[in-house]
Amino acid sequence: MRHEIQVLDRVKSAYASLRPSERRVADYVLGDPEGCTQCTISELAERVQVSQPTVVRFVQAMGFDGYRSFKYCLLREQSGGAPQQPYFEPMGDFDLKPWDCLEELPLKETRMAGGLLEDALKSLSTQALSRAVRMLATARTIDIYGVENSMTPANDLLTKLTYLGLNCRMHTDAYLQQISAAHLGVADVAVAISHSGCSIDTVKALKQARKTGAGTIAITSPKEPLLAKYADVCLSTGGQALSIYGTAIFSRIPDLALIDLLYMGIIQSDYERFSRNLDKSGAVIADRGYKDE
Repeated sequence: MRHEIQVLDRVKSAYASLRPSERRVADYVLGDPEGCTQCTISELAERVQVSQPTVVRFVQAMGFDGYRSFKYCLLREQSGGAPQQPYFEPMGDFDLKPWDCLEELPLKETRMAGGLLEDALKSLSTQALSRAVRMLATARTIDIYGVENSMTPANDLLTKLTYLGLNCRMHTDAYLQQISAAHLGVADVAVAISHSGCSIDTVKALKQARKTGAGTIAITSPKEPLLAKYADVCLSTGGQALSIYGTAIFSRIPDLALIDLLYMGIIQSDYERFSRNLDKSGAVIADRGYKDE
């Protein structure tokens, strides 16, 4: 998402509406914009002989949320760089700005994650979740498909199902995923994970699994993805249909939360069986923890 930000034009157009003390800041910015880019907020306040809160009110009146964002856009404008693109969206709704401090990111991440999980909860069908749990718990073989950053939740699902003693497999090669799907049968289940719901290799693999008579499960973001066309059960993680562009890497928090729900649901479906299998899996690796001598 890009927004045109012409800093000096904004200052000129808003000048008449500013308070006298804010106009002093505006005068300095218009008179020496390059020098302004070299100032900290305290240095600018001292040069103009106003308080720091006055500088803050000025930049907010220009439409910026803080002095750093104002100075960043002014610097871009003065250096001849594109004044637009004040932020980019590598993780969907995560608003990451070039002038953000590292100290601000934990709170932003926490709020973003909470919003994504709430959206996923609203989109999730408990009936679909229950059906998917039954299919996985009783499957002869479970195939898992995904590409690129969908491999993160796919690998997490593989790990959890293996710990539960279920027979599952996942190939990182998209061609092998489709070949593997062709060898499934009616007693098997295929799980396809795609944020966009239209990743061509993932759709092909699930379509192939559907042809064999295997049960099919789709984990995806939009409500009506192409992937759902070949799924007996579609588990929505919320959000909107998003196309991959540039270096975009969308958050997998809802997908991983859904994997946890499937894991817990399978355990609950036959607690004695799966808790016993978990104990068996844990015993195998009990001696693998490093102990400092």
